[in-house]
Amino acid sequence: MQTECVSVWEQCLKLIKNKVAEQSFNTWFMPIKPIRLNGGALTIQVPSQFFYEWIEEHYVHILKEALVATIGKQAKLEYSVIVDQGAKNSSPYTVNLPNVNTNSAKSNKGKQVINPFELDVLDRPSDSQLNNSYSFDTYVEGDCNRLARSAGFAVAKKPGLTSFNPLMIYGGVGLGKTHLVHAIGNEIKANLSNKFVLYVSSEKFISQFIKAVQSNEVQSFQNFYLQVDALIIDDVQFFGGKEKTQEMFFHIFNHLHQSGKQIIMTSDRAPKDLKGLEERLLSRFKWGLTADLQQPDFETRMAIIHNKMEAEGIIIPDDVIEYLAYTVDTNIRELEGVLISLIAHGSLNKRDIDLELAKQTMKNIIHDIETEVGIDYIQKSVAEYYHLTQDDLKAKTRKKDIVIARQIAMYFSKEYTNHSLKSIGYHFGGRDHSTVIHAVQSVNDMMDVNANFKDSIKEIQNKLKIKSAK
Repeated sequence: MQTECVSVWEQCLKLIKNKVAEQSFNTWFMPIKPIRLNGGALTIQVPSQFFYEWIEEHYVHILKEALVATIGKQAKLEYSVIVDQGAKNSSPYTVNLPNVNTNSAKSNKGKQVINPFELDVLDRPSDSQLNNSYSFDTYVEGDCNRLARSAGFAVAKKPGLTSFNPLMIYGGVGLGKTHLVHAIGNEIKANLSNKFVLYVSSEKFISQFIKAVQSNEVQSFQNFYLQVDALIIDDVQFFGGKEKTQEMFFHIFNHLHQSGKQIIMTSDRAPKDLKGLEERLLSRFKWGLTADLQQPDFETRMAIIHNKMEAEGIIIPDDVIEYLAYTVDTNIRELEGVLISLIAHGSLNKRDIDLELAKQTMKNIIHDIETEVGIDYIQKSVAEYYHLTQDDLKAKTRKKDIVIARQIAMYFSKEYTNHSLKSIGYHFGGRDHSTVIHAVQSVNDMMDVNANFKDSIKEIQNKLKIKSAK
């Protein structure tokens, strides 16, 4: 059997020698030793981890072609990597890495593949760990997420067969990353029931790996993940600084990618901004498509509110939907929290959901509350100073004294709140963002040329500062 193993490898070397430069051949192929031939699986020993990684990255396709030409289509390749050369009287310490061509552990007969979730030291999962309530039907599309959603849907229809592999989706908190990747996983399962889809958070992956190390089940841990057809890893930024975990994920990533399996990841920032991750891992994150999720625009927020309320079987007036969409312009999670609170207030107080109830609810859950400076308080303060009413500032009138007061209130709204320009305009009678920009610029210009006007601004500002300091 050993003679056959050596013979097969020598034949492979003859084919490889014709395809690579002589120096590369001597450097990367001559040190390799054939270990065993089991059926169509050839195990080769490489002298180091670095050596293995270099072969995998630069020459694996040539190796595979030579094996298929020598053994046939059933050819498989496995590595025995020398991790520690050992003492003079002891054998080198090696780690076996499964075949890059294996389709799944189901075809790897005779080898026990242990699910790391099922080890005594680890928690047991339920199926793919996907949340069935997340789907593409409930994921509202807008300009803020169109690329990511379209790419995700393409991946869901043909996992591992598009150029979006890996698919990296990044964005801030509450923008829908987790919803989207669960939707991708659920779509794959619905249409390709034979595919093994697995969702795992980065924290869970790290915890499993640590427990596998402690229980000497690292090989089983790795073998399990190599079975997966579509691997979804959430929040990969938490891999930063964890070198051993990164090394394990690097090997899993390589094998899955080379086997045509789909990899989907999320992060709170773009790959180039991730800290504490090895360059070789970051470079792989960029192989496929990187798509960002941005804050939802006004129209998308309107659609989200409408869909959420419809799903709850609740009908609310359009002016309430518009008010909420303009007021909560940070992220989807905060918006959904507002809707839940609004539904609860309406139910507990046995009231219909109207604009007044929406405003009362908002005071309790966003930054425009009594202890902070909000647009409502700014309007009251400016109106008082100029002996006007809040309604005057929202009116359509073009009277000079009212226009100036309105511009000042817009200026301070931009200065003291986190509202977008669009949202500020909405709170001043439904004006657009360009009006707010003009107001801010006008106030700045007048302060430059009019000392009395500048003093007035300072007086109002002092009152707002006292309020904000409480």
